Amino acid sequence: MTDLPETETPAPLRELSEVPSVEVISKAAVMLLSAGAERLGLADTDPDTSPRRDLDEARRLITALAGLVTASAEYLGPHAAPLRDGLQALQRAFREASAVPDEPGAGPGEKYTGPVY
Repeated sequence: MTDLPETETPAPLRELSEVPSVEVISKAAVMLLSAGAERLGLADTDPDTSPRRDLDEARRLITALAGLVTASAEYLGPHAAPLRDGLQALQRAFREASAVPDEPGAGPGEKYTGPVY
């Protein structure tokens, strides 16, 4: 007898009107955070040689994330702090990856967050 995994029942679909705004904002932020990390090459063993590294795309994603997190921080409550931490980590990684780092306050998203060192 073989042990076959039981078929999982897919989660029921929800109407968009039933999804709390905090969940929508959080999911969008996590998607931007993940995509930014991918574009910085952070998903690979050696980010410097990653075929996915694209600093122009990373800049756009990080700036969009900064705007979203900054604009919605008051609604995110306890979820805001980890998103801010992730954003700052991406901003620092971008600065380290840049051949010519931006001036403090001019990096991706820093017009929304202030300078990140």
